[in-house]
Amino acid sequence: MRVAFTLSSGGYLGKVKTEQIKRTGKELMARFPDKFSSNFDDNKRAVNALTQGATTRIRNQIAGYITHFLTLAQADSSSESAEETQD
Repeated sequence: MRVAFTLSSGGYLGKVKTEQIKRTGKELMARFPDKFSSNFDDNKRAVNALTQGATTRIRNQIAGYITHFLTLAQADSSSESAEETQD
């Protein structure tokens, strides 16, 4: 199943807003959580396979957002587990 990437500006091409990158990234992570990791290159390939109509730049931005999000989530979970072991 592929996620269509469309611009909501009535078909006019222009700058894609950060909101659209984040919304698409969050939707992909929610629908396909096992496809993504903290590795940018793997995420880039997964985004390419799961989306259609996204340019290389948009694909890279989405993959970068997902990588950043997952890296922060892993850092938060590891710091929480470190705090639990200290208690």
